[in-house]
Amino acid sequence: MPIVGVQEIRRKQLIDATLASVAEYGLHNTTINSISRLAGMSSGIISHYFGGKQGLIEATVKQLLDELKLALLRKTGGGEQHSPRQRLMIIVEANFTEFQRSQPTTKSWLSFWAQAMHDPALARLQHVNSRRLYSNLRYSFRQLLDDEAATNAALQTAAMIDGFWLRSALSPAPSTDFAQAEALCKSFIEQLLTPHGAKACH
Repeated sequence: MPIVGVQEIRRKQLIDATLASVAEYGLHNTTINSISRLAGMSSGIISHYFGGKQGLIEATVKQLLDELKLALLRKTGGGEQHSPRQRLMIIVEANFTEFQRSQPTTKSWLSFWAQAMHDPALARLQHVNSRRLYSNLRYSFRQLLDDEAATNAALQTAAMIDGFWLRSALSPAPSTDFAQAEALCKSFIEQLLTPHGAKACH
């Protein structure tokens, strides 16, 4: 196997181990040793690939962001044409995939969000995430509403998605609550668009 392929596999293994460590111990108690132990690699390899724990943490957050982006691309790809309203529903679905509902992912997101208040690099990545969600929503809403209404709708829907995701992640019954959260976010979009004469999705 080419060395590039080996490097990518090892990087992925270390990122997966970071998610597992944060899920088990929390971000504060996650160490180079806990990550390397879960990955089954020497601690020195983390510095080799990521420059240290901070670089690996940032790479892990970027991986979570990439998963969100890829989930949307998978649902909108394949050459199929989607109406703006259908695309809005797909954006909701991309934020509530099985991966985004999984315990390692939810615990990692919660830990990273908390740390972002004290870590400029993580705060920047969180800002990228928020802006991407808002931009995707506003792009579709603008095809159905005027500019001001589209802006307000995008801000409201982004808050609904983030808020319901957070409540579900903290719920004692996350599986049920995540499913309900996705349905409520879609219903909220329907309520926003119905007064403007947009037809419901089927």
